[in-house]
Amino acid sequence: VQLQASGGGLVQAGDSLRLSCASSKRTSSNNGMGWFRSAPGKEREFVAGINWKGSMSNVADPVKGRFSISRDNAKNIVYLQMNSLTPEDTAVYYCASFLSSSIATSTASVRYWGQGTLVTVSS
Repeated sequence: VQLQASGGGLVQAGDSLRLSCASSKRTSSNNGMGWFRSAPGKEREFVAGINWKGSMSNVADPVKGRFSISRDNAKNIVYLQMNSLTPEDTAVYYCASFLSSSIATSTASVRYWGQGTLVTVSS
């Protein structure tokens, strides 16, 4: 397994969760990293991305102001901090390693996918 996501679970609306994505150095070194999510009946969508240095990040409009992404290159871990969760955030969350060192928002720009971790937010 090259990308291992963890941290999902069942929470109530308004709660916070932090997802982690552990990767091998070969998988994430010099690569932009990100998180996508798939909700039932919906296509996989971009959530957040960060460049390989960790100096630039981007989050999708639906989660802006609530979610943030960070990375620890010494540990090869990428985090997704999720605050003020709502039932609309319920999805399987996937971490991704991009083809380039910069941030990408398209699934076509992903080189490696993690296995996904389920986040369920109850109202």
